[in-house]
Amino acid sequence: MLANDAFHIAVLAGDGIGPEVMAPALEVLRRVQGPDLKFRFTDAPAGANHYLETGKSMPDSTIKLCEQADAILLGACGLPSVRYPDNTEIMPQVELRFIFDLYAGVRPCRLVPGAPSPIVGASERSIDLVVIRESTEGLFASMGKGVVTHDEARETLVITRKTSERLFDFSFRYAQRRKSRGPNKGRLTCVDKANVFKAFAFFRQMFDECAAKYPEVGTDRLYVDACSAMLVKRPWDFDVMVMENMFGDILSDLTAGLIGGMGMAPSADIGDTHAVFQPCHGTAPDIMGQGKANPTAMILSTALMLDWLADKHGHEPAAAAAQRIERAVDLAFAAGIRPMEFGGRDGTAAVAKGVLNALDATA
Repeated sequence: MLANDAFHIAVLAGDGIGPEVMAPALEVLRRVQGPDLKFRFTDAPAGANHYLETGKSMPDSTIKLCEQADAILLGACGLPSVRYPDNTEIMPQVELRFIFDLYAGVRPCRLVPGAPSPIVGASERSIDLVVIRESTEGLFASMGKGVVTHDEARETLVITRKTSERLFDFSFRYAQRRKSRGPNKGRLTCVDKANVFKAFAFFRQMFDECAAKYPEVGTDRLYVDACSAMLVKRPWDFDVMVMENMFGDILSDLTAGLIGGMGMAPSADIGDTHAVFQPCHGTAPDIMGQGKANPTAMILSTALMLDWLADKHGHEPAAAAAQRIERAVDLAFAAGIRPMEFGGRDGTAAVAKGVLNALDATA
């Protein structure tokens, strides 16, 4: 992309509250545009509603658009009441991971000012960590391929050298970049179950091999059960953690709970050439259309997208815009924004207005 061109963003608003949280996120991106940072948005269908209409989770045109776009924004997809014949939910967000080989799932967990945490002392400490979840292998390699008989069901966990080495290289580079965030940052923890399963011993072995290439990055190794206990006692001791797909699926939801809930948790699924940015939460059909959804995770996902675009293209205005969005969210919550998600009075429109006002104040 040339410096004066617009970044082309594929927009998959999805189902449930997906479109409701996408709208303010796009408005935030419009507000941070400038002479050196512009966007072009193209909407595309995907999700359970599209499946009901067509029998497909997303059309070929959506996949082609995602392939051609500079980045992909996704609201939320799937509805519990809409399922494939094998009784699994419609999940184009997972399908996109396989289509574009998005092997690195990035799940930041940062406690913003004023957001509640169940951890005693969290408001006086700094919870600022990142779960990096391998997103195409592990137990998810069996998606749609499991075998079920009358007497048993089997799913197969897969860990390969090719994907793991790419994942670890990505994770070490990510940890390197976080050193600027503070004196205790820039450390990487491998989370596994290497004491029980050969597959995870293999995973840890490859982590150790990769660590030798990054001597400037401090490392730790933890079993997933011990890690879970430590996260709910001293989450501020962690920086970047890398793990298998299913472990990452579980621990990223746990860490979201540490910072106020799923509506505060952004995410990205990143490959070598493509990336999808979306909130960690689902479609929440129980509050769909009621204006109660918290759009913060979707807004913070746009900041993740800008940071990725900046790194990929060497584009400083995108990096500056990402930091500006994070600051605006912090200012809005510090000023008293309280989403309904954790018992506050502010619905989707009020949270969006608070962030947009803060964004204008930082211009």
